[in-house]
Amino acid sequence: MKAFAMLKIGSVGWIEKPKPTCGPLDAIIKPIALAPCTSDVHTVWAGAIGDRHNLTLGHEAVGEVVEVGSMVKDFKPGDRVIVPAITPDWNSLEAQGGYSMHSGGMLAGWKYSNTSDGVFAEYFHVNDADGNMALIPEGMDPAAAVMFCDMVPTGFHGAELAEVEYGDSVAVIGIGPVGLMSVAGAALRGAGRLFAVGSRPKCAEVARTYGATDIINYRNGDIVEQIMDLNRGPVDKVIIAGGDVDTFDQALAMLKPGGAIGNVNYLGEGDYIKLGRLNWGVGMGHKRINGGLMPGGRLRVQKLTAVMMAGRMDTGHLVTHRFNGLDSVETALMMMKDKPKDLIKPVIIA
Repeated sequence: MKAFAMLKIGSVGWIEKPKPTCGPLDAIIKPIALAPCTSDVHTVWAGAIGDRHNLTLGHEAVGEVVEVGSMVKDFKPGDRVIVPAITPDWNSLEAQGGYSMHSGGMLAGWKYSNTSDGVFAEYFHVNDADGNMALIPEGMDPAAAVMFCDMVPTGFHGAELAEVEYGDSVAVIGIGPVGLMSVAGAALRGAGRLFAVGSRPKCAEVARTYGATDIINYRNGDIVEQIMDLNRGPVDKVIIAGGDVDTFDQALAMLKPGGAIGNVNYLGEGDYIKLGRLNWGVGMGHKRINGGLMPGGRLRVQKLTAVMMAGRMDTGHLVTHRFNGLDSVETALMMMKDKPKDLIKPVIIA
């Protein structure tokens, strides 16, 4: 089969690979819709996970089951499924302890285009298929469905990590697709005033659709000052969905004592995170920093798609560009790298 791979740091291309084999608990999937991610950009051009040679890229895909293992109970060939970006080993001790995303070691539930081949290929493999796939709800557009692989579960996890409660004032730093889903997640959890930090007009427009009350453009001045002026003081919660290692200090500066920061931003560069001593209350400000990889698994996908099927959210707003044919993967990936102003998320219909 053909696969789109990282050849080395800074280099990608199409290569030939053997079709993956199916173990007794596994499944083989033919993609229906795929999407590149900023994480793919970090992986290739920043070398965030180190040098990789001929590693198939991609971790966002929905598809059709073409083969299942002898011990798979709930899926069969022909089923159309969503496969989360994080595919834990559900019998691991970490999963039993409540941290399935770290099954086998820190971040080890993240396999695709990290420790194993990803989904940008004619076929891809799913481990522990009964636990790591969910049926695409009847009538859901595959392009909208692929947002449930990573964008929705990661963005919503930001709201969970920030412990957003009814009436909280919340700042979401970074309103790319993950940040937009953090806005949506915070709104659904009952946020009051909801500040969305970003500069691209299309993202700002969609942020308001998902529940943002204020758009903060960092090009207009310091975001901490802007938010604290509008809020008449610090906010209750902050979600970090963009930025870099210096963003945490800004989040601490705008956060109330007793507040929480939820970080779902993938830090692909830098060795240390900056935390201002005074902004953190000299270590005694009761300002919590929670950073986590999104949970994977079938149950979570089913619950998240139920939110959309009930009409409470539409992931279709994230999809700004559509391409046809697997050969379009490289074009879509380069679009994520260059980030034109009208982009939120490109999707390839395979």
